[in-house]
Amino acid sequence: MTTGAAVPRWEHFEHEADIGVRGFGATPAQAFEQAALALTAVIADPATVRPLQPVDIACDAADDELLLAQWLNALVYEMAVRRMLFGAFQVTIEGAPGGQRLAAQAWGEAVDVARHRPAVEVKGATYTALRVARTDDGGWLAQTVVDV
Repeated sequence: MTTGAAVPRWEHFEHEADIGVRGFGATPAQAFEQAALALTAVIADPATVRPLQPVDIACDAADDELLLAQWLNALVYEMAVRRMLFGAFQVTIEGAPGGQRLAAQAWGEAVDVARHRPAVEVKGATYTALRVARTDDGGWLAQTVVDV
């Protein structure tokens, strides 16, 4: 299936006992935003998460793949310590091969068990199936497997 590079979207993919998260976008940053939505969707429906509180997140890594793992693990950490879910993201990625820096804002709210109905707890992003690459349609893919 071919999708336009400008159409951001996310999806899950099966991986043994864990679950894969995959984001697509016109840029790596947009693909990272969609991968973050896929991460939230492992736990709860992102559409139920109100963007009430912004949280700043920054991380860096040697390459795009490691940066994706750092980003998703930073989100898992923030969700755990703040007892929040995030449903909207704005990501900026700067740098060149050998040193990438991500600056982002994640918007969300405190977990409301009755409304969000969390399904599982995500323990972290792994390096399994970790990939950030151009797609055949000129867009970007950002994916990995998360431990649940």
